[in-house]
Amino acid sequence: MAMKQFKEFPKVSLGVFPTPIQKLENISRRLNTNVYIKRDDLCGLGLGGNKTRKLEFLMADAILKKAEIVFTTGGAQSNHAMLTAAAAGKLGLTAVLVLKKRGVTACLGNQFLEHLMGTEVVFVDTDSYDDIYREMDRIGTERGRPYYKIPCGGSNALGALGYVECAEEIRDSGLHFDHLICAEGSGGTMAGLALGAKLFLPDTRVHGMMVDTDPFDVITPRLMTEAAALLEADVRITDGDFCLRDMCGPGYAIPSEPGNRAVRLLAAEEGIFLDPVYTGKAFAGLLAMAEEGVFRPEDRVLFLHSGGAGGLFAVGT
Repeated sequence: MAMKQFKEFPKVSLGVFPTPIQKLENISRRLNTNVYIKRDDLCGLGLGGNKTRKLEFLMADAILKKAEIVFTTGGAQSNHAMLTAAAAGKLGLTAVLVLKKRGVTACLGNQFLEHLMGTEVVFVDTDSYDDIYREMDRIGTERGRPYYKIPCGGSNALGALGYVECAEEIRDSGLHFDHLICAEGSGGTMAGLALGAKLFLPDTRVHGMMVDTDPFDVITPRLMTEAAALLEADVRITDGDFCLRDMCGPGYAIPSEPGNRAVRLLAAEEGIFLDPVYTGKAFAGLLAMAEEGVFRPEDRVLFLHSGGAGGLFAVGT
């Protein structure tokens, strides 16, 4: 059976694609290898970032199911939550963000952007997403309007299709990469890229830089398997399809010194801004791999810039 095409899935247009791939000339000289960056921070919605690709599929599903309210969740400075609110407004839907009361809750960073959009934000003092989803159901039932729940990070099989498609986009660039590196905070982006590499970039090794303590060794292959089922792709997922590296440091949403150094380095050397929660820690993982001699001088290494600039103005470095 032939694999399903992405155009066979309902999808709304939220971003500007394909996003650019640029060589980091100064970083490449510093690391004695060839380092490139995939600029998903420039994809057009809000301040950009990896959630836009996922939301194109998820929002289409919400509309198809006639939702009027879209709920999602994350930490107080969730990039995904902010971009969900931006997407909902663009599409004429109401966003309600039910967020964990963890991190910077003041009107800074993504909270300020949500304030600009007039987004309703509800904080719940819990570490359990079960509590969060129950609160969504309570609010949705109370409002008496059809609603749609998007998981943290948009990380389910449908959302992951956005990054399977991104891997196809990388293939279509005509550039070969030996390594592809991204932050892994909820699993969907990494799972999509790893499945996409298996389908479209068989000679590329995908590395997930874990910025949270969730069991991504379980989450990643599960999401890959579920996304492959949606695509009706005849592939068998194994642990050998991806690599994971712990870059969480002192904890989720807590800046680390290696991450902060990476943020400052890329800003100073390339004029590109990472954030201290996700992409800074992920790029610190790339720097550590270079120091360990993982990359050869002739290798081509692609770093996915998954956005997060809003959080930079709340957390700092």
